[in-house]
Amino acid sequence: MRLSVENVSKRYGSGVQALRDFSLELRAGVLGLLGPNGAGKSTLMSILATITLPTSGRVLWDDGHGNYDIARHPNALRNVLGFLPQDFGVYPNLSAVEFLEYLAAIKGIDGRVAKRRIDELLTLVNLQTAKTRKLGGFSGGMRQRVGIAQALLNDPKLLIVDEPTAGLDPEERVRFRNLLSELSHDRIVILSTHIVSDVELTADRIALVGNGKLITCQTPDELLRTMEGRVWECVIPPEMLQQFKQHHACSGTVRRQDGVHVRVVSDSKPWQNAVAQPALLEDAYLYWVNVPVEVAA
Repeated sequence: MRLSVENVSKRYGSGVQALRDFSLELRAGVLGLLGPNGAGKSTLMSILATITLPTSGRVLWDDGHGNYDIARHPNALRNVLGFLPQDFGVYPNLSAVEFLEYLAAIKGIDGRVAKRRIDELLTLVNLQTAKTRKLGGFSGGMRQRVGIAQALLNDPKLLIVDEPTAGLDPEERVRFRNLLSELSHDRIVILSTHIVSDVELTADRIALVGNGKLITCQTPDELLRTMEGRVWECVIPPEMLQQFKQHHACSGTVRRQDGVHVRVVSDSKPWQNAVAQPALLEDAYLYWVNVPVEVAA
């Protein structure tokens, strides 16, 4: 089972270049997709979900029986695809059960199989007690959990989720991260999020995206190793803070009695009293997304 993205570019009619010569190969496990707004993540996921066609390049799905160009043979992937877009809509007058039954019918899932699967999924996303309530009365977090359940209806081999923990409380976020980890042993999971901790605690590999290009794709440990000697903490006078931030990438500031303690990502010592610090994944993200793509690639 393999998903290969080969030199994919996407230019919209408005002239916006959303993806530029993007290549990536995925196998079973969780891929975390990180990048700033407008980086091209949503366009990439839309192409992988067979919703959008690339302007050039191709995406190949190898299921062990054949290697399919998904632009020419979209159903080869759609039959084993689960997708939770960021803007997931529901029918407010349907209950959670009715909504999932409707989507199961659209996916062609046998009625008896669907009933059993829906019951399992509602338990999995902690909605059993609310399954007969109308979706219009659900909170944002509850609707998101329904979205997660619908993405898993057909037991997909490729699961794509865009900002899946938005609106979830901390306990639900932990539950969902654990679920992704459990699911990933025999399927490809693509998790796009702006919450670095969700990726750090879940992903086998992290793809950093900027300006429509792949900046780098590494394991979390590999990314952290690239930051050795590049993370610092220094204390500066409060009146110097704004000027300092104009010249340095700062991942955190705390005001204390002796001045402002600033966490800095820098190739060299940024201030005379700077002390090297262990790197966090947020530091690596800040560093890599600010590296010119031509250099990073």
